[in-house]
Amino acid sequence: MFRIAKGKHQLFLNIIIGIVAVLLLASGVHETAYATAGNPVSDSSGPDAVTEDTGLNISYDSGGTTLSGSLKMLIILTLISLAPSLLIMLTSFTRILIVLHFTRSALSTQSAPPNQVLIGLSLFLTFFIMSPILTQINEQAIKPLDRGEITQEQALEVGLKPLREFMYEQTKTKDLKLFLDIAGITEAEGTEDIPTTVLIPSFIISELRTAFIIGFLIYIPFIIIDMVVASTLMSMGMMMLPPTTISMPFKILLFILADGWNLIVGSLVKTFY
Repeated sequence: MFRIAKGKHQLFLNIIIGIVAVLLLASGVHETAYATAGNPVSDSSGPDAVTEDTGLNISYDSGGTTLSGSLKMLIILTLISLAPSLLIMLTSFTRILIVLHFTRSALSTQSAPPNQVLIGLSLFLTFFIMSPILTQINEQAIKPLDRGEITQEQALEVGLKPLREFMYEQTKTKDLKLFLDIAGITEAEGTEDIPTTVLIPSFIISELRTAFIIGFLIYIPFIIIDMVVASTLMSMGMMMLPPTTISMPFKILLFILADGWNLIVGSLVKTFY
């Protein structure tokens, strides 16, 4: 949907690499200054010489369980780079955006509302729908990890659980069985027995199917208007006049009288509950 020029993409990668390098360098300078000020390195010529370890080690602050600042920044940058894919593929964003595009196409308004408005509306509706799940992930995984109560592996497992439950509820049994058969998994009694690599593509396929079904239902009344207008123009001998030019005002009028945005957005949100 969004296309980034090759030069800009390379510049973005260079900026990220530069930030990570500066953070690692700053961490090394900080530890060097600390060793010079309070813990001078022993002379290597003495009998009790200490061999300096020149390897790169990623450790916790003061021997505790809290992640260091540099490691936290590296994790945040990684999540930011993966955020668009996670947002599109693991949430309700796909269904909402496709349905809104079908609505605009059915109205024959070309670029009204524009793509920026549709994407913005889809984002806020996604945050509205996913807010209970995001809150649960924050309370059960992110905060305990930050306090050092659980490990990173436990945080990943706990944080992924509510998201897996959401995807499982929205996934059609037919799509789930398809990918289970492809993966060679014959027995899966519950959500825990389904691998995430199987659940995610099954969820995406189900979202596409549901979005196209809703889009088809939205198209039906507008197609009837197009057929009536085309038949009227044919009977009047006005075959050179495009039917969409005459039908579009009637489509917009029908959409306004039916309070279309309220009806479509409200019904769309309710499909997730």
